[in-house]
Amino acid sequence: MGLRFAYNTNGFAFHDLGAIVDLLAEAGYDGIALTLDHHHLDPRADDVIDRAWRLRERLDAAGLAVAVETGARFILDPRRKHEPSLASPEADGRTARAALLSRSVEIATALGAKVVTAFGGRVDGTGGASREEALQRVADAIAPVIAAADAVGVAIAIEPEPAHVVETMADFDALRARLGPGGGRLRMTLDLGHVLVSEPATSTPGAVVRERAALIRHVHIEDARRAEHVHLPFGEGELDLPEALAALIDVKFDGLVAVELSRHSHEAPVQVRRSIERLRAAVAAIG
Repeated sequence: MGLRFAYNTNGFAFHDLGAIVDLLAEAGYDGIALTLDHHHLDPRADDVIDRAWRLRERLDAAGLAVAVETGARFILDPRRKHEPSLASPEADGRTARAALLSRSVEIATALGAKVVTAFGGRVDGTGGASREEALQRVADAIAPVIAAADAVGVAIAIEPEPAHVVETMADFDALRARLGPGGGRLRMTLDLGHVLVSEPATSTPGAVVRERAALIRHVHIEDARRAEHVHLPFGEGELDLPEALAALIDVKFDGLVAVELSRHSHEAPVQVRRSIERLRAAVAAIG
């Protein structure tokens, strides 16, 4: 089977879900990476599960698979981006984030999604805690969520994120170790652009894919430049797109490869079309 391409709804701030489904299906995408947010299947709504079931019918009809994303910027706090997090100093904050993840697992089950993404939390939101202490907070908060998700066949996939407690591959390993036996159930969302930002200059996205293949359940893809955390359209950065995609093909990755251009909502229809064209061309160039 070939790679399955999706597009993240965090790049659609000005479209409703119905229009997004239509645009992605028309462009020939295989899936949708659904960021649960105020305007896109709000996870706090009382009727969200019923709405998820109805959306599932529409996605099935359009032939789109789905992954559930939990990276909405202000879903829990309208004033602080991505806060509270699993690494927050306040226990109530960590509990609120874990509850959001648990609710997201319920939504994923209704949608038929097999993965829910997550993140550790911003380093500047830990109240000055050491990385070790912050990682332990993340481990303690997420452990029951991982166990409950695994019981219903949903993977929790942490994304190493620049300037976050879990930023690098090494941080991901450290978190798994702190989870003990439960760490074996934790999976990764790998952002190929982030490899250029946070990993050593000698490391390529393709090399990380090959090294981490058994752990990767979901992939984000966009262009990027070394040591600069800005998501760019393909062709505007330093990502070797054929190299990255060839590695995913070689390891037989069967999850969704989701374009993430959250700062390009103003031209979403254009980027949807251009992105899939670039991806198809890169796959064709692999041979």
